[in-house]
Amino acid sequence: MSRKTTPVRTILENANKMLKRTDEFATAEFKVGIICMLEDVLHSTDNYKGFMFIDNDDSETGTLGYYSRQYFYSDTVRKTRSTNLDG
Repeated sequence: MSRKTTPVRTILENANKMLKRTDEFATAEFKVGIICMLEDVLHSTDNYKGFMFIDNDDSETGTLGYYSRQYFYSDTVRKTRSTNLDG
């Protein structure tokens, strides 16, 4: 059986896209799940380089704005080929 893998860059790009969402289904709970998964992948592959809030004025701990963030690319991830997530 062949083994399938997904590049860290693809996971990071998709997670950042999900964390930017503002639709009715993009709740704080939804974003917490994305963050937990992404941070585990980034830390376990030594690619964690931090994050920034999308809106610093809406980043109080525990709020939806706190979980609306974008993660930075490590040098290793930055050098990998990008994927087009929009189709």
